[in-house]
Amino acid sequence: MNRFQISDIEKNASIHFIGIGGISMSGLAQIAIKNGYTVTGSDWNESNITKKLEELGADIVYGHDAVNTKGIENASLVVYTAAAKDDNPEMILAKEKGIRTIGRAEFLGAIMKRYKHAVGVSGTHGKTTTTSMLAHALIGANLDPTISVGGELDLIGGNIKTGSHEYFVTEACEYTNSFLKFYPTIALITNIEEDHLDFFSGIDEIIESFRQFAYLTKDIGYVVAMGDDLNIKKALEGADDLNIITYGMDTKNNYYPANIEYHAGFPSFDVMKKGEKICSVKLNVPGDHNILNSLATVAVCQLCGVNADVAAKGIETFKGTHRRFEKKGFLNGAVVIDDYAHHPTEIKATLSAAKKFPHNKVWCVFQPHTYSRTRTLWTEFTEAFDDADELIMTHIYAAREKYDGVTNPENLANDICKRGVKAQYIDKFDDIAEFLKKHVSKGDIVFTMGAGDVVNIGDLIAE
Repeated sequence: MNRFQISDIEKNASIHFIGIGGISMSGLAQIAIKNGYTVTGSDWNESNITKKLEELGADIVYGHDAVNTKGIENASLVVYTAAAKDDNPEMILAKEKGIRTIGRAEFLGAIMKRYKHAVGVSGTHGKTTTTSMLAHALIGANLDPTISVGGELDLIGGNIKTGSHEYFVTEACEYTNSFLKFYPTIALITNIEEDHLDFFSGIDEIIESFRQFAYLTKDIGYVVAMGDDLNIKKALEGADDLNIITYGMDTKNNYYPANIEYHAGFPSFDVMKKGEKICSVKLNVPGDHNILNSLATVAVCQLCGVNADVAAKGIETFKGTHRRFEKKGFLNGAVVIDDYAHHPTEIKATLSAAKKFPHNKVWCVFQPHTYSRTRTLWTEFTEAFDDADELIMTHIYAAREKYDGVTNPENLANDICKRGVKAQYIDKFDDIAEFLKKHVSKGDIVFTMGAGDVVNIGDLIAE
C-alpha cells in the first residue's frame, strides 16, 4: 500500500486515534478536529489533555481494554500509537472491518507535506526546547505557524497550535525510525548520541538513521546541523548534494556565539554569521546548551524569511516549557525545580546550568527511565551527577518495558558513590519527600529529574 496522503480520505470523514491521550497523538487529533474531521479515540486514562480534546468535540473511551466500537466502525482511518500492538482489540476490529490503519509518524508526515515550510526538529536532546523556541520566534514574527511540541508550552496553551498552511514545526524523534516517515523542508539536527538501544543496535545504526533523515530534504530544502557534534559530522560526511547550514560554538560554523556573558545564571551573547554580528540574544533559560538551541532557532528562522533581530526578540520571550528546568516552588527556603532530563548528557547539562546560579547545595532526585537505557548507558550515568552535592536515586520508571532481572538502581547509586558523589537509594516517593523536608536548607536547589512520574515528588514538597 502506498504512503498515506491526507487526500486519501474525504473532508469531514471520521478519524479514530488509538492512544489519543499521548502528547503527540493528542496534537494530531487536535489538528484533525481543526481541519473539519470527526475525531474519536481511546486511551488508558482520562487526563487534562483528553478533557481538552473532548471539549473540542472528540468522542473518547477509557480503560486498559477500551474499545470504542462506534468510533472504529464509523472511521475512514485509524491512527495508532507505537504502544498499540497487533493484539490490541481496536486494531483487530479495524482490520476485520477493512479500515486502513497507519502509525502516528506516517499521519504526521502526511500533515507536514501540506506546508511550504515544514521544520522537523530532531536530535537525541533538545527537541522540545528548540521547537518551543521556534514557536516563540515564529509567532513573534506574526507568521501564524502550526506547532506540534512534545511538552506543554504556555504560549500556545498546551502542546499544539493550529495555524496557517505556510509554516509547520514539529519534533522529529528517531525512535523506531519514525522521523523517516516525515516530509521536512528543513531538517534540524541538534546532536546525535546513543539512546533507544532497545531498538537500535548501536551508535552506527543511529548515525545512519539521522543521515537518512537529513536526505529527506534533498533537492527541496536544508539541513541545519550542530557542526561541533562528531556524530553529526559522521552522519553528513560526503553529503555534498545537501544544502547544509551549521551552527555551534566553533567559529568555523555558519552561526556561532560571541561575547557570552552570564547574568544571574542566564546567558546573553551576540549571534555571528560568517564573521558578522547579525543580532544579540539575552536568554531567559539557563545553560550553554540553550545557547546552541537559540543559534539553531535563528538559523531556521532566517531560512523561513524572518529577520534575525525579530527572531532574537521572540527567543527572549521564551522562559521554558513545563518539565524543562521548571520552577515548582520552595522547600525550607530552597527552590524546587523539575526537569525532564533522563539521558546522561541531559543530566550533565542541567546540573551544569544549576551551578551558575547562586546556591548552597544542589540536590538531585533522579528516576531512571526504562531498564534498557539504564543498563546500556550505565557507565555514562555513573559520571553524570558530578555537579550534584546530594543525589537520591529512586526506582526505575519502566514505561514500555518489563523488569529485565539484572538492572538495579540501588547498584547504580552505589557506583555513583564510588566517584565521590554523596548518593543514596530511596524507593518510595513519600519517604523521599520526608527526607528532603528534614535535610534541605535555605539557599539550596532541589531537582526532581527524569521522564517518568518523579515530577510528583515536587508536588509533595513544594510550598
